[in-house]
Amino acid sequence: MFSFRSLGVRLAFGLIRMVLVSAVVAQPPTAAPPKNVGPADKSPPGKVSAPLPPPPPGTILRPGENPIDLGTALKLAGVENPDLLLARERIAEIVAQRQLAVAQLLPNLNLGTSFDSHNGVLQQSTGNILSVNRSSMYFGLGASAVGSGTVNIPGLYYNLNVGEAWYGLLISRQRVRTAESVAAAVQNDTLLRVCLAYLDLLRGDGRRAIAAKNRGEAAEVARLTAEYANTGQGRKADADRASVELRRRDIELTQAEADTLTASARLCQLLNLDPTTRLKPIDGWVVPAPIVPDPIPLPELLAIALLQRPELAARRSEVRTSLYELSLAKVLPFAPNAILGYSAGGFGGGSNLISQPGGFINGSGQRVEAPEFGDFSGRSDLDVVVYWTFRNMGVGNLALIRGADSRVRQTRLRELETLNTVRAEVAEAHARVAARFLQIDAAEQATRSSGDAYTEDLTRIQGGKGLPLELVDSLRILSRSRYEYLDTIIDYNRAQFQLWVALGRPPANALARPVPPDLVPRPVIEVPPGPRVFPVPQMLPAPIPIKP
Repeated sequence: MFSFRSLGVRLAFGLIRMVLVSAVVAQPPTAAPPKNVGPADKSPPGKVSAPLPPPPPGTILRPGENPIDLGTALKLAGVENPDLLLARERIAEIVAQRQLAVAQLLPNLNLGTSFDSHNGVLQQSTGNILSVNRSSMYFGLGASAVGSGTVNIPGLYYNLNVGEAWYGLLISRQRVRTAESVAAAVQNDTLLRVCLAYLDLLRGDGRRAIAAKNRGEAAEVARLTAEYANTGQGRKADADRASVELRRRDIELTQAEADTLTASARLCQLLNLDPTTRLKPIDGWVVPAPIVPDPIPLPELLAIALLQRPELAARRSEVRTSLYELSLAKVLPFAPNAILGYSAGGFGGGSNLISQPGGFINGSGQRVEAPEFGDFSGRSDLDVVVYWTFRNMGVGNLALIRGADSRVRQTRLRELETLNTVRAEVAEAHARVAARFLQIDAAEQATRSSGDAYTEDLTRIQGGKGLPLELVDSLRILSRSRYEYLDTIIDYNRAQFQLWVALGRPPANALARPVPPDLVPRPVIEVPPGPRVFPVPQMLPAPIPIKP
């Protein structure tokens, strides 16, 4: 009995302990103290309020911008761009080489003096060994007169090949034309790069303005959606979407500022300016700029490019240069080499043989006696040498001809390659211009429609109708349409500049065309053909009567 009673007591205590433990576990946790609700928080109890839109982000732009327009940028590029300056210096070098080629027609002028002294034996023409100590001196036009020979360094000296001198002059002229054409091509490319860089700067400034406008509208949308969520008329998820959209507009605004600074630095590089200089375009509006008239068909544009492109002019001058080189190689064996020398000056000297008592008997049997150094008097020498050269027995001349003929074919192939490149550039630029022109109208209509849709949705939301989510979608479409409209106009202007440069920057009279008949207004009064009598206009004053 005692054992059963003690077992029952133990079971009773165990049940009581389990009940107490379960009761403690089942109690709810202590509630956190409620947050302090400000006077602006009017959300119902149990609702989570949406935050108000934050202020705009900080800017990376620094004060001190420098206004610039396209004309000023082009003028600075023409003066400060290193590529243009290098091309102009190349022209100066080629012109100097041409002057050198022309100067080959003039002889070299040598002025100087020389002294010669010999001590020891000499061999006469008869084979006799003669011991003599002699010396001589020459001064005047030329130098190095020794013994009975001519002046070794003539005063006036010609040494040229007639064919090389003539064709060298012709080749130098063509090389000057090539350098000028290459410089014109570099100028066109540089000015195009400047125009495109300025358009990029204009694009960046325009996108920054659009980003700021979009950010302001996104802030208004975020404020409306937050108020709807706080008053219980909308969902907090819509307010969160609007807040995310606002953050994206903040990112776009900062990126637009970075793009503006990048475009400014690139333009400064082309203008040789300090990259820390921040340039700002003065254009108030971005408008289409048609440089090449639309009525000009593509075949006429190709013909204009063939006549105006400096790259083709450079290739043509290179072909003429190679043809002159081929002609020179053919006539080189038959072109004489001419050497002409003329000298005039004072010459004197003496030896131990003529200064000894009794003098010296010369080859004619006369006795000559003179001082050991003296007897100065004038002398003149004229030497003319003409000869023909067949290089390596004529085999070398044949190799020169074949090499020059190969260079002619190479230059013609390069001309054809450049021609195909020019035609492709004109066709591509013409197609881009036509496409961008049509895209401008579509982008304009899209911008207007998206603006009307956003205004209508904003009015409905402000009037308490519709969902805030519709306003967020309308804002996205409007922002994208604005960017696309700006990019379409900028791309159209880029295509116009590219087409104009692809044509070789032709003058205005080369692009002038008559006005299409459908654009000419019809006359108000139909005038029949044939001879007409012009009546006196009624506006003329009446004749003044003459008093008697």
